[in-house]
Amino acid sequence: MPALSVVRPPSATDPVDDPVNDPIDAADVFPSSAFLAAPVWRAGEMAAAVQHTLDTGYPALNAALPGGGWPVGAMTELLQSQPGCGEWGLLAPALAALLPWPSQSRGARSAVVLVGAPFVPCGPALAARQINPGRLLRVQADAAPARLWAAEQALRCADVSAVLAWLPKVPMPHLRRLQMAAQSHGKLLFVFRPETVQAESSPAPLRLRLMRSGLEEAGQGHPPGLVVDVFKRRGPPLAQPLLLPTLPLRLEALLAASRAQARRRAGDGKGQGLFCRFRCRHRVR
Repeated sequence: MPALSVVRPPSATDPVDDPVNDPIDAADVFPSSAFLAAPVWRAGEMAAAVQHTLDTGYPALNAALPGGGWPVGAMTELLQSQPGCGEWGLLAPALAALLPWPSQSRGARSAVVLVGAPFVPCGPALAARQINPGRLLRVQADAAPARLWAAEQALRCADVSAVLAWLPKVPMPHLRRLQMAAQSHGKLLFVFRPETVQAESSPAPLRLRLMRSGLEEAGQGHPPGLVVDVFKRRGPPLAQPLLLPTLPLRLEALLAASRAQARRRAGDGKGQGLFCRFRCRHRVR
């Protein structure tokens, strides 16, 4: 199994570009002609697909997003109570399309950069979702300036197709700079932040809140998955959150069989209890 590539940003003693005060390229500031020629969007209507999108792998989510997929050349903000609540399952179909195995790839191979990931991704688990872990580049950085610098540099790299950045506390100017970099270089950018910042303003045109579905949804006949609340998009508000089956098919089938077996055991135990009480009553008589 190919290992993840790990790099470290410059240390505190090395000269590091200031992500706020450094001069910005003209391409990062002035929008393209295609952007200027885009039609005016009205808040009560779903925005037209003025930019390229990538299929999310979930038809229900595609129908809720402008353009029918993840916006390429824009920031997508994913809010969660804590890391590891199902974000990999949500992005797995898109990452599988970006990082195919060599036998499935016909064109040039690209890379996906992880900046400040809280956990080391499991290679076998990624391979089970058809993601090539050998094309993942993980940047280890704890300080916010180092993460911002690494994310912006990755967005400027021609061989990078997407950037996943974990940025707990980031001021608005830093987010706006990353949004402009993703737009000017046409890259996918996913920023993970805590759900406590939901009420704050953000330059991201798409913001989602992720919640792991619990036993209540599974007990009502729904498979365990991920609850996705699309609370900001270029369109009218979404009526209710989406429940997406983000678990792998084999794991979902295994869990369904386990739940069915538990229900059968519970039913058998209840039947045996009734039979014992019936025999005890007849013995007393």
